[in-house]
Amino acid sequence: MVSKLSRAGVALAALATLAGTAFAEGEWSANVALTSDYVWRGISQSNEDPAISGGFDYANGIFYAGTWASNVDFQDEPEDTNMEVDFYGGLASEFANGVTWDVGVIYYAYPDADTADYDFFEVYGGLGYDFDSGVSVGGKVSWDPDNQNVYIEGSAGYSFTDAFSVDATLGNYSFDAGGDYTNWSVGATYSTPVGIDLGLRYWDTDIKATSIAEDRVVFTISKSM
Repeated sequence: MVSKLSRAGVALAALATLAGTAFAEGEWSANVALTSDYVWRGISQSNEDPAISGGFDYANGIFYAGTWASNVDFQDEPEDTNMEVDFYGGLASEFANGVTWDVGVIYYAYPDADTADYDFFEVYGGLGYDFDSGVSVGGKVSWDPDNQNVYIEGSAGYSFTDAFSVDATLGNYSFDAGGDYTNWSVGATYSTPVGIDLGLRYWDTDIKATSIAEDRVVFTISKSM
C-alpha cells in the first residue's frame, strides 16, 4: 500500500520534472510572519494563541515549489502536537484573456504528532482575475483524496493603492465523514515603506460547538525577502 507521504512525494517529483534542466536558474524567496492567532479555514490552529511562521519558495517560469512551517496547539494530549510543516509544488500562469490559473499539490505534515495520524495532502486548482479598476476575484478548490474531503473558497478584493488593499473570502469545508461547515473573513493589508506588511482580518464560521471556531480578529506582521 502506497502511503500518503509517498503519493505526495511522487506528485511533487512530477511537478519538479516539468521545470526541466533550468531548475537551478529560478528565483528563491523567503518569508516570516508573527500573528496573534494562526487561523486556517476559519478555525484556530494555535488554540487562540500567537504563532510564528516562515517559509521558502522557489519559482521558475510557470513552476513553483516551497515549504512553510508554523507552531500549532491542538490541545491533543498525550501527543502534544506543536509543529506543522507544509510542502507544496505546482504550476501557475495566465491565459491570453488575463485569467490566472494555478494547479498543484500540498502535503500537511505534523512531525511531532507521535502516534496521531494527522498528516494529509490535497490537490488543488484555482482561477483568478484582476480588473483594471483594482477589483480582483478568485476561486479555488482543494481535494483530499485519501479522506474524500473538499474545500471550496471564493474571494474578492480591491486595491486602493499599491500599498493598501482589502478583501473578503467565503469558504465551505465538506467532509466525507460529516461535520461540514462554512467560514468567512474580511481583511485589510498595508505594505509599509520599509517592506513590512501589516494585516488585520476578521474570521467567523457557522460552528457553534467550540471556541476555536468562533469569531475573532487576527493581526499579522510579515516580511518577504
